[in-house]
Amino acid sequence: MEIHINIDCRDPNALADFYCAALGYVPEGEAGEQYRSIRANDGRPKIVFQRVPEMKAVKNRMHLDLIVGPEIEAEAERWVALGASRIERVEEFGLNWIVMADPEGNELCICDA
Repeated sequence: MEIHINIDCRDPNALADFYCAALGYVPEGEAGEQYRSIRANDGRPKIVFQRVPEMKAVKNRMHLDLIVGPEIEAEAERWVALGASRIERVEEFGLNWIVMADPEGNELCICDA
């Protein structure tokens, strides 16, 4: 089984470029103006960006957790430099994470474990 993660967005090209830079992925392909995909060379899931007409309006029902180890502050700063925004830092159950938003407002978490 192969897993693809699909992300709705207004601008598939810009968001694919953002995630390539942030995650170390490479462009894979596109289908018209509607879809753009990126992939990693190490088995991580393929990500597909799908153009939708509406802007993000409410909290995601699903999001990415990026486990980066203890340097979550440095990683969050790197994501901000690429165009993400920081929402909040959370410490819970002995774990730490920073809730971020990509350039279109989709939430993700940068986690220590």
